[in-house]
Amino acid sequence: MIDKQLATDILTAALSTGGSFAEIFLEHTVKNGITLTNGQLEHAVSGVDYGLGIRIFHGNNGVYAYTNDTSRDNLIKMATETAQTIGQEGFVKPSSFIKKEIQSNHNILILPDNISKKRIVECLRLASKASYDQGSLITQTSGSYGDVVQDILIVNSEGLWVTDRRVRTRVRVTAVATEMEKQTGSMSPGAQKGGEFLDELDMEALGKDSAVIALTMLKAELCPSGKMPVIIDNGFGGVIFHEACGHGLEATAVAKGASVFTGKLGQQIASPLVTAIDDGTLPNEWGSINMDDEGSQSRRNILIEKGILKTYMVDRLNGMKMGCEPTGSSRRESYKYAPTSRMTNTYIAAGPHKPGDIIADTEYGLYAKKMGGGSVQPATGEFNFAVLEGYMVEKGKITRPVRGATLIGKGAEVLMKIDRVADNLELAQGMCGSESGSVPTNVGQPMIRVKELTVGGR
Repeated sequence: MIDKQLATDILTAALSTGGSFAEIFLEHTVKNGITLTNGQLEHAVSGVDYGLGIRIFHGNNGVYAYTNDTSRDNLIKMATETAQTIGQEGFVKPSSFIKKEIQSNHNILILPDNISKKRIVECLRLASKASYDQGSLITQTSGSYGDVVQDILIVNSEGLWVTDRRVRTRVRVTAVATEMEKQTGSMSPGAQKGGEFLDELDMEALGKDSAVIALTMLKAELCPSGKMPVIIDNGFGGVIFHEACGHGLEATAVAKGASVFTGKLGQQIASPLVTAIDDGTLPNEWGSINMDDEGSQSRRNILIEKGILKTYMVDRLNGMKMGCEPTGSSRRESYKYAPTSRMTNTYIAAGPHKPGDIIADTEYGLYAKKMGGGSVQPATGEFNFAVLEGYMVEKGKITRPVRGATLIGKGAEVLMKIDRVADNLELAQGMCGSESGSVPTNVGQPMIRVKELTVGGR
């Protein structure tokens, strides 16, 4: 990467006009991807990202610049020019470096470059065949595999010198069923693991489950609309909390006053049944991090405890603006982005109820078994989410499948209306986009029931 003398010279140039803090983020990332359509190899790609970013603070303001030209002359020039945007006079000398050791929670058994492309293709073909085996109405399949090995170095003017390696692998399997119209089912597990993750997956089950979802929704009736109780299943059902509430608990929004949760620490913002956690320390989980992208050790943050707002997710710069300590929550997609507060593994904790009892206790409502994408207004928490797999609940029983359902509401209101929380917590994998790019995150929850929510149908 870079030596300590060059790092010192870069930071010295960055602080030459009176900046109060400077930071270097250096990254070397190797990515591999393979995609199959209908069991046939469509493309295989590999690539390397390498570059460096420099961030400078002056008071509560920050500037950021990046480059993939890491020659000494260019890095000194970039640091000097970035410092000049501060427009101040003075100089703060960077501290001597002390190497910081970060504990890893993730045991990587097989690095991705030790997995043959042939093995990956065989696994994806197993999933495709399993999908087609579910019947002639399955008309298309696709499968993709991706792995990332990211090595980073973070150095700052306070003397921090720390390195980390992140290894992630993910598979996505999709099936399309067609009869007059099309319906899609998909599964997309991922983990902070290497080649061993591929060995752990049941590819045939992933293909079968994707096809069954598509076939079930193909035969489903249109969902009725109106206000009704909604049971949201575990796992990816947590995407609603992530989008409609989680982003509002990031200092990125709170520091600007652009969150409905600004200024509500210590107040009840959810049902007493709701405890919500962001935990980047979970071993080998997709959204976990050993350290954040400012070099702070990852940690478990209790955001909401029994309905009471306890803390926000805070990065260094926004923490300065808010008067809050960082919470190990600063993340970025790559060296091309300045970091800011982001989620890791964010979930509603398990509750006291049994899933079967929640169903049995619901006279009429919608059971959202699998959630899809949607849109959210971060400042208000207003959301609109598609239900990919849904069923009606009538007289305490799951009856008929329904399609075309959307869930419409406000995150803060939904939190208060949760009246059942089951004991079957599960996490699911996704990619989260925000100001600092796209980062891997887990969403999650046990089965919950919202006593009243607007359901849009067709």
